[in-house]
Amino acid sequence: MKKACSFCGNSNLLEVRAQYTYKHDGKMLIVEDVPCEQCEYCGEQYFKAQVLKKIEQDFLDVYSKRRKARSKITVPVEQFA
Repeated sequence: MKKACSFCGNSNLLEVRAQYTYKHDGKMLIVEDVPCEQCEYCGEQYFKAQVLKKIEQDFLDVYSKRRKARSKITVPVEQFA
């Protein structure tokens, strides 16, 4: 059975590497080159459970200082008015 996008119904899903942003308790980790399937039409992305679990563990390791992040960025924050 061929998979289809649950958002738009398109059946063309591509294996790609994407950027994933993990957020928890006001903290954020941006992860590059994450394997996923992406809808060719609408761009919806699908990640395997073990990939998301690894990202969650990486987040915990970085914020508990067991591991140092490859790099850091400063992001401006603005309130919508």
